[in-house]
Amino acid sequence: MKRHHSNTPPRSPHITREGWQNLHDEQTTLWQKRRVVVGHLSAAAAEGDRSENAEYIYRKKQLRELDRRIRYLQKRLPELKVVDTPPSADDQVFFGAWVTLENEDGEQTVYRIVGADEFDPKRNWISVDSPMARALLKRGVDDEVAVDTPSGRVELAILAVRYDAPE
Repeated sequence: MKRHHSNTPPRSPHITREGWQNLHDEQTTLWQKRRVVVGHLSAAAAEGDRSENAEYIYRKKQLRELDRRIRYLQKRLPELKVVDTPPSADDQVFFGAWVTLENEDGEQTVYRIVGADEFDPKRNWISVDSPMARALLKRGVDDEVAVDTPSGRVELAILAVRYDAPE
């Protein structure tokens, strides 16, 4: 039985080489951790009454969480398409771009457009599916874009587009 929430748009299948490797490594680590948890669960189950066995209950919960994430990765990884070559028009914003933006106050921010599975607000990595990324796609240096954010509409100017990591 397939569960898909119709009000949720499908996520982009694109991912960077680094993002794909991180998900693959996570899956490998989860399988190793699962083996350890199953061992602890077996030991806890051998202690007798499971209804009042906190260790057993905790390990069952831990196993469910691991299995949920493993199932997700097993389904998602084959769907992903690694994008590791820059586009021919490297002066325009496409997947994988590092984009330097300037707001109305003259403040500059650099964002990287990445796959939905690898966005990281702390690093200013935004999902290609986000409103900000959608507003930037196919735009170039000196273009101005308006983006609706939770705090209101912002006007931004594109100062630079690059496909190699800034220093």
